[in-house]
Amino acid sequence: MRKIVNAPGTTALINSFLFYLKTEKGLTENSIESYSLDLFGFFEYLKRDPKVTTLQDVAGYFNELQETGLTKNSIARKRSTLRSFFAFLINEGEKIDFEPHDIPNIRFKQHIPDILSVDEMLLLLDSIPLEEPLDIRNRAILELMYATGIRISEMLNLTINDIFWEEELLRVFGKGRKERIIPIAGKSLSYVKQYYQTIHPILSRKKPTNILFLNYSGEKMSRMGFWKILQKLTLQAGIKKSISPHTIRHSFATHLLEAGANLRIVQTLLGHTSINTTQIYTNIDMRFIKENHSMYHPRA
Repeated sequence: MRKIVNAPGTTALINSFLFYLKTEKGLTENSIESYSLDLFGFFEYLKRDPKVTTLQDVAGYFNELQETGLTKNSIARKRSTLRSFFAFLINEGEKIDFEPHDIPNIRFKQHIPDILSVDEMLLLLDSIPLEEPLDIRNRAILELMYATGIRISEMLNLTINDIFWEEELLRVFGKGRKERIIPIAGKSLSYVKQYYQTIHPILSRKKPTNILFLNYSGEKMSRMGFWKILQKLTLQAGIKKSISPHTIRHSFATHLLEAGANLRIVQTLLGHTSINTTQIYTNIDMRFIKENHSMYHPRA
C-alpha cells in the first residue's frame, strides 16, 4: 500500500476513495490502479491536506505537468480523477473550498509547426542535382509536394492517372478517401513530367505499374525511404533545421498565407475538414508580419 510521507490523513482519504471505487462502482483493478497513481502523484507534488487544497493548487499542478510534456489525454484523465476524488470527499461530509466541477480545463499551448522560409525552400529544391535518375525523381517529388502541400501518404499513393497534364491539376485522395483537386504550378509540373517520361520507365523496368513515384527496385516508395532521402537532401543543401516531410506541407501553407492567400482557399488545398486546423498557420503568418514590422518600422 502506498503512503504519502508525513501525510497519514491524506493516505487514508485516498484509500477510502479507492475502496469506494472497488465496492460501490465495481471498477477493475487496472482502473483503480490508474486512480491511485493519479492521486498519489498529485498529493506527493502538493504536500498538502486534501481539505485545504485550492483551485490554484490544481491549476499549478496541471501547468507543471504540461511543462514536462505530458500528453493532453493524460492530463485530462488526471483532471477527471481529481474531480471524482473531491466529489467523493464532499459526499462524505468533508469541507472543500471549491466545487469539483470548477477544476479548470487546461489550455494547451498550440504547437506551431516548423517551416522553411521561401529562400530555404528554394535552396532545398535547387540544391538537388539533375544528373542521376534518382536525382530527377527526388526533384520531381519535392517540387510536387511544395507546389501542392500534399501529405507524404498522399504522395506515396499517387498514380499516373491522378495527374491531369494539360489542365495542370492533381487529384488526391486524402484522409477517409476524400477526393480533392489541387492546381500545380507549371514549373513544378515540368519536373514531374521529365521524371515520368524519362525515369519512370527505367525504375519500373518497363513492367506495368500505375504508381507514380517508384524506388530503386521499381516498387512503391516507403515512408522511411523518403524520410531518409529528405534528410540527405537537407544536409546536401546545408540547411541546419530539422526537416520532415510535413515541414514541406507546413511551408506550402505558410508561404501562401504570407503572400495574401485566403484562409478558406488554403483549407481547401490542404484538405482540412475544419478551418480550425488551418487556423494554426495564421499564427505563423502573424509571426512573419511581426518580424517584418520590427525590421522596418522606425519605432520598432
